[in-house]
Amino acid sequence: MLGLLYTILIGLAAGWLASKIMKGSSSGLLMNLVIGVVGAVLGGLVFGLLGLASYNLLGRLVTATVGAILFILILRKLGRSR
Repeated sequence: MLGLLYTILIGLAAGWLASKIMKGSSSGLLMNLVIGVVGAVLGGLVFGLLGLASYNLLGRLVTATVGAILFILILRKLGRSR
């Protein structure tokens, strides 16, 4: 139960950080959560392919934020291709 709470909090923080870094419009709390959680999965996948792993809170936040930035970039690319 506590792990789920940490995942949600890290997702919120990562989504917010990624939106600030990418200078996007304010997405709102729910979208920041979705972007952050998807980013955590994507970041974990990318970092895993590179042979990197995170074991503490700061490492997981960095991984999720990098993944969220990648996710935002992918969404922007898909939006332009239409």
